Amino acid sequence: MKGKTAQTIEKYPNDEMDTSKFRRYFWEQVFTGGRGLAWIERGGSDVVGLWPIDPGSCSVRRRGGRLFYSWEGREYPSSDVIDIPFMLKRNMVQHRGPIAMAEKAIQLSLAMNDYASNFFAGGGVPPLALEGPLPVGGEAMKRARDDVKRSIDAARDDNLPLIQLPPGYKLSQIGYDPAKGQMTEARLYQVQEIARAYQIPPNFLQDLSRATFSNVEQNDLYLVKHLISQWATAFEGEMSLKVFGRFDAGRYVSHNLDGLMRGDFLSRIQGLAAGINAALLTPNEGREIEGRARNDDPAADRLHMQSGTQPIGTHAAPIGHNGGPPLTDESGSSDAEQV
Repeated sequence: MKGKTAQTIEKYPNDEMDTSKFRRYFWEQVFTGGRGLAWIERGGSDVVGLWPIDPGSCSVRRRGGRLFYSWEGREYPSSDVIDIPFMLKRNMVQHRGPIAMAEKAIQLSLAMNDYASNFFAGGGVPPLALEGPLPVGGEAMKRARDDVKRSIDAARDDNLPLIQLPPGYKLSQIGYDPAKGQMTEARLYQVQEIARAYQIPPNFLQDLSRATFSNVEQNDLYLVKHLISQWATAFEGEMSLKVFGRFDAGRYVSHNLDGLMRGDFLSRIQGLAAGINAALLTPNEGREIEGRARNDDPAADRLHMQSGTQPIGTHAAPIGHNGGPPLTDESGSSDAEQV
């Protein structure tokens, strides 16, 4: 499809954004607050602009059985608004967002991060207690404490394995060992909890604790099949309905997920070669997918298929050298049987 509508959808949704910037903002709203909104600007039968709407300042109401969106003093009918909610509530107007749904898990993860920061605030030295004869008076106690702190700081800065203390004193650890307190395991579990809210494999949140070469590859497939594909389908259906209407069966919006293979050159080239050999793509179509210039040879615009396989029972009988029946010698054997 060509024209203003195609240019708006594929490349430049409006005068301020290209398609990458528009989609990035749109999906950030879906996966944070829980809803992505965009107004469709029409010019006659063409779509000449897609303008993002701030979901936080837009009110959605149902009136007379239909949805209306109020934003910046204007009201838009649902037919002019792209609306992708993360999850709708039962009234089909309000929505739920992933951050609100995973609020407790995120709060706990932040609290554990603060706790770990305070735990190691002494530059890697856990909280300690000084045992020995205590000095008399507040100032004397403060001087003794400062002396011990300077000894610890000097040992840390000089990478010394020892700390010099006054005679008769010793340091005792009163904090908790992170390993014994299972702090590491607990923080990894919180990452898994957050990943569960977004329905993504944990390794995409940089949790590689159980990652191997094979299962990371399977997680890549999982991400496309079970996460990206469902949101791509939701966006395609919403765009097709709102841009072209219910009864325009000839035009629709479709994602091209081939870009996910941009970093895998070998698999991409093998897929294109298989498509060309199976007559699914012409050589020039394959070159266009790769962003390469078209070949001027007319054969590059024709479909090709390898002829090495045939249906069972359709093998032709051997023929002679001149196209006639098989030749035989005096012994009765044909030339097809001779090596």
